[in-house]
Amino acid sequence: MSQPEVRQPTAEHPITVTPTEGHVTVRVRGQVVAETDAALSLKESTYPVVQYVPIEAVDAGALRRSDTTTYCPYKGEANYYHLGIGDETVDDAIWTYEQPYPAVAQIAGHVAFYPDKADVAVS
Repeated sequence: MSQPEVRQPTAEHPITVTPTEGHVTVRVRGQVVAETDAALSLKESTYPVVQYVPIEAVDAGALRRSDTTTYCPYKGEANYYHLGIGDETVDDAIWTYEQPYPAVAQIAGHVAFYPDKADVAVS
């Protein structure tokens, strides 16, 4: 199997990671599953800003490890979590780069939520 391609952010495809100014609250199906003042804002190229929340800020009782993985040539391999909300499971609602590439090393230990599966608010 060949090695995956590794790309560095460039002027044509910039990636910045900065501390989020404000309090981040994440709700799934109306239930708060994460709150923090220590989130990071990742801005990649023309994509919307993504809030990366420290994993310890997520309700540990809601986390269920998924077998899903994906690959980003800029960030590395992503692992996923399902969220248990009451009697329901929201599949692959969270992704995390456990060993991100050096260009985005700050997001290690943080998770992000799919906007169609969670309401992420910065106040």
